[in-house]
Amino acid sequence: MCSAHADLTAQAKIRDAAIAHFARDGFQKTNLRAVAATAGVSAALVIHHFGSKEKLRGACDDHVLGVLVRRAHEAGTSGLLGEFMANPEEYQLQVRYMVRAIEEDTPAGARFADALVAESESILRAGIAEGSVRPSSDVRALAVLTVLTSLATLTMAPPLTRALGHDGFGPEVLRRMTLPTLELFTHGLYADDAPLKAAKAAWEAAQESSRSREQG
Repeated sequence: MCSAHADLTAQAKIRDAAIAHFARDGFQKTNLRAVAATAGVSAALVIHHFGSKEKLRGACDDHVLGVLVRRAHEAGTSGLLGEFMANPEEYQLQVRYMVRAIEEDTPAGARFADALVAESESILRAGIAEGSVRPSSDVRALAVLTVLTSLATLTMAPPLTRALGHDGFGPEVLRRMTLPTLELFTHGLYADDAPLKAAKAAWEAAQESSRSREQG
């Protein structure tokens, strides 16, 4: 009879194998026999531990969400890009899992996005309060932008990696992207505030036009 430790080890192997399959193939195309084969266990043992593919997916969702939110929090204002540097292969898989869930518009994807945006907003607000982050006109939207930028960078499409002279995404591509990203976040892009003033003027004009139509 297996010990409790052995059972937990088997569960972890099955969960990790399922994360890899779900990230690569999606939930619908992944079958439990393939997960079992990757984990080196029987399909019956997968059912024994998790009951169904849906419950296995739920366990994977909870695990990946917990890991990503914890790592984003530990990374602080350096965000997902900075934390990714510590273990790029493992982290890329987890991010791809999350992105797949978001693309499939699953409840898990919504949980992932909500949790990461909330965590990012909390970090930004703390940074603003302590003076390490510049104030923003819309902190929530800034949080969405930082999460979007990090996810897009960590899941760069092959044409974009080739544009940098690399065959596939990896640590070298990430290192190439990290400094320009942090330069952009730290120093900004434009030499003056003319584009910002133009955008504000256009936004205010659009709001005024909308109010006029409502009153008319």
